[in-house]
Amino acid sequence: MAVRKVVKFPNPILKTPTLKVDVIDESVKKLVEDMFDTMYAEEGVGLAANQIGEPLRIMVIDTTPKKESPPLKLVLINPELLHAEGTIRYKEGCLSFPGLSLEVERYRKVRFKALDLQGEEKEYELEGFPAIVFQHELDHLNGVTFIDRVSSLKRRLALEKYYKLQRQHSRG
Repeated sequence: MAVRKVVKFPNPILKTPTLKVDVIDESVKKLVEDMFDTMYAEEGVGLAANQIGEPLRIMVIDTTPKKESPPLKLVLINPELLHAEGTIRYKEGCLSFPGLSLEVERYRKVRFKALDLQGEEKEYELEGFPAIVFQHELDHLNGVTFIDRVSSLKRRLALEKYYKLQRQHSRG
């Protein structure tokens, strides 16, 4: 169990699609433990493996801290979106963009399949906040960040704010 350093934007790993996991061995199980430890330490509700520098198609989700949705804790390996419907807008944050939040439009309801930690393929259906978290992390696995989901004007303004926050923090 270890808390790892969260990769911050503009690190190129965040813009690079991740690699499929072929074998779920002890190193993958240790990585998943580290991902949960890191996510909890950073007070997040989701984390993709590339956010801690591992270019693999693995995400962890735990919506328990957010009282606005039923508790949900998942390990998803090689997730694949099968169906999506409706839209919902939500103000999202991201551990790789500390201090920044943006209103993003996502699907309201998603159905997907993924392997669990035992290598079993399962199908899931999520709605509302858990669906938003899943889509945010799936984007990470595909090399997409939440700033890619807003207009170019909003993206430019958000990046200006983000870099200003980073400069203030580094002078800190």
